[in-house]
Amino acid sequence: MSDSTALLARAPAAARTPRVGTGAIAHRLVAPAAFLMLLLLFGPLVVVAGLSLTDYQLGAESMAFIGLDNYLELAEDRVFWKSLSNTALYSLVVVPSSVGLGLLAALGIHGLQRGGAWYRAAFFLPVMATLIAMSIVWEFMLHPNFGLVNLTLKSLGMAPRAWLQEESLALWVLAVIGVWQSFGFNMVLFSAGLLGIPRALYEAAEVDGVPAGWARFRLVTWPMLAPVTLFVLVISAIKSFQVFDTVHVLTKGGPNKATEVLVYTLYAEGFEFFRSGYASAVTVVFLSLVLLVTVLKTQWLDKRIHYA
Repeated sequence: MSDSTALLARAPAAARTPRVGTGAIAHRLVAPAAFLMLLLLFGPLVVVAGLSLTDYQLGAESMAFIGLDNYLELAEDRVFWKSLSNTALYSLVVVPSSVGLGLLAALGIHGLQRGGAWYRAAFFLPVMATLIAMSIVWEFMLHPNFGLVNLTLKSLGMAPRAWLQEESLALWVLAVIGVWQSFGFNMVLFSAGLLGIPRALYEAAEVDGVPAGWARFRLVTWPMLAPVTLFVLVISAIKSFQVFDTVHVLTKGGPNKATEVLVYTLYAEGFEFFRSGYASAVTVVFLSLVLLVTVLKTQWLDKRIHYA
């Protein structure tokens, strides 16, 4: 056997020989970035959790360890429970409404032969706009005396309302603004999902005699959109729990705490009353609730999703 033949015979075995120390080198290269990520992501959480166990006030030179006293105070705080119920109600309105409208808009635009890009841009504008600036616009539109909404009602012979001053209306108005601001983002995600559905599935459904419309949507479109729907639901729920801008600009949590939500309670305790320890406890509860809702939705819906 020649030397070249012997080298060729030995080549596959040499190629299969693992390189010693490759994994260790890879871990060393990744370690600095991984450390910074852990520090930036979990460092603030550890600090907040630690502060929640103290009586620290913003600007104080000292603080004392008080254990779970802040959490016990939370359990007896009617303002906290009111903000928690307002947040839950706001989410129950905004999440299904924004997801449903986003899906309907995506389906409608997807079926257009012309003008689809224009409608996508129009519906996506509220997402790109600064919510604080848009909240000011909504404040003028909902003004009880010269607001566009009340002027329209007067022209129709209907009585004007103080939309942001009535306890029974204020939270619902904020929820409507939240839906208006959110559904354009959901529409874009659903539009991307619709573009990813293979055309062959619709052709196969047509061959099998499945009629166009609801039946084809139920058997083909909706199952294929399930992964996108899960993502949209989780993102929408997280965003609804984080509502703050509209509350801060339009109502300041009023009237009579009717629109106070968890993030606004956190802000008020930490930056208006300077109770940083108590605000940290609210933060820990808030993050725990967001994590719990996210995990429950993911676990419950993931079992019902078909991944292509």
